[in-house]
Order: sequence, then structure tokens, then C-alpha cells
Amino acid sequence: MYDFLEGEVAQRSAARLVLDVAGVGYELSIPLGSSFPSAGRARAWTHLVVREDAHMLFGFSEREARELFRLLISVSGVGPVMGLTILSGLAREALLAAIAEGDVETLTRIKGVGPKTAGQIVLDLKDKAQKLRKAGTLPGEPGLLQPAARGDALLEDAVAALLSIGYTEKEARKSVERAAGKGARKDLESLLRAALSG
Repeated sequence: MYDFLEGEVAQRSAARLVLDVAGVGYELSIPLGSSFPSAGRARAWTHLVVREDAHMLFGFSEREARELFRLLISVSGVGPVMGLTILSGLAREALLAAIAEGDVETLTRIKGVGPKTAGQIVLDLKDKAQKLRKAGTLPGEPGLLQPAARGDALLEDAVAALLSIGYTEKEARKSVERAAGKGARKDLESLLRAALSG
């Protein structure tokens, strides 16, 4: 229904973007680490999911990221929320490498991805991932274009981001504290990736 939306960034957090398009605010769920700015004009490549109880709009800073998301949700057992979590848990090049090489162990480090689902992703997408890697059409996405938070604010931002993708408060805090304890406090993106692969 929507290919992309372009407008002014009204709100931006680690996993959520609100775009003001001609006076209408579109709320989009986005992968952690997306390169959307925190202010100014932006374009989001979109995917709409319609359910009986909700319409969910997902946004991606590059068309290739959206296509990888669509590949993921074509796999049996992978819904849009899990697809977004997978894109948030691994950088795209690392994700393509894991799928192409049949690295189930790396995929299962992402919260919610069990061995069966990881195996199905590899089975369904291995050939496509190999072609995408050879073609070089999925460059790594830059990190967040937000000022790096420090100290407790960084941990709270990470907890909020995990809550937004379905973690409980207890799970989010435990994952973030474990990642921070391992020294992953450089910036929000590295802390989140460490928490997700926990």
C-alpha cells in the first residue's frame, strides 16, 4: 500500500520513528541501529502489516533493508516483530553471513530465535543470502545518528528500546545489565546488540 513515506521527523527513539507527512503523523517501528536522523527530513521505506486488531507500519532507512525484512517474514514461524528483532540483533552483513553459511548458533543468540526457527531461516533463505552477499547489494547500515548517551541514561535508553520490541521490564533490565557488565557501553547500538545476543 505504501512504498515509502517522506516527511519531517517528529519523534525518534531507538526502535520508533514518527514522520510528519503533510500534517499526518505516521508511527513506524524500526530496527535498532537504523540511520534515521533525530530531526529534519527523512524517507522511510515501509511495510504495512494488517491484522484484525491492529495496523502496524514498519520503516527502514534503505530499500534493501526492507527487502531483507520481507525475506525474513516469508519464513514459516517468523512474524514481523521477530523479523524486526532479527534485524536489530545482527548487522545486515553479519546476518547474511550467518544465513549463507548455515550458522544456526549465531542466529539462536538473538532473543526469540530457537534452533528450529534458525534452521528454517537457513533452509529457506540460504541461497538468496549467498546471492545477496555476492551481489553486494546490502551494504552495512551506519549506526544511530543520535548523540551517544552516557552512564545510567545509556542503560535506560537500552531498556526502553528492548521494551519496545517485546521484552518484559525484568528481561530488558537483566539483558542490558549483563551486556553492560561485559563492557559493551561504548554507545547505544553496541549495548543493544550485546543485550540482544546475550
